[in-house]
Amino acid sequence: MKSYRKELWFETKERRELINITPDIAECLKASGIKEGLLLCNAMHITASVFINDDESGLHQDFETWLEGLAPEKPYSRYLHNGFEDNADAHLKRTIMGREVVVAITGGKLDFGPWEQIFYGEFDGRRRKRVLVKIIGE
Repeated sequence: MKSYRKELWFETKERRELINITPDIAECLKASGIKEGLLLCNAMHITASVFINDDESGLHQDFETWLEGLAPEKPYSRYLHNGFEDNADAHLKRTIMGREVVVAITGGKLDFGPWEQIFYGEFDGRRRKRVLVKIIGE
């Protein structure tokens, strides 16, 4: 069995952003040479997420609205965590959106359903953060 590992680094301009990383993940898969197996992709920071969904701008705005309704950024004083950093809402948003995805690899391709794409969700940006890509298989 082969194994491949790579870190992808991001530094967003905004506090919250959703980035389609499917092309980056597909490049990792190509570089791995693995044709059959599993791909794990996870955020290595507790205020960021990796998830699978549709790449549609209306849906992305719906995520923003929904997440802000569940865990609003402000007022900062509403969260006991806030003190040194004002990012408690980002921790909660990450918990809702998830830490990682696992995708089957079949015939050297990401084995997706219709419209599925992999996203990096940043909820406390403007600093350098990373995503781990780990691929195992034959």
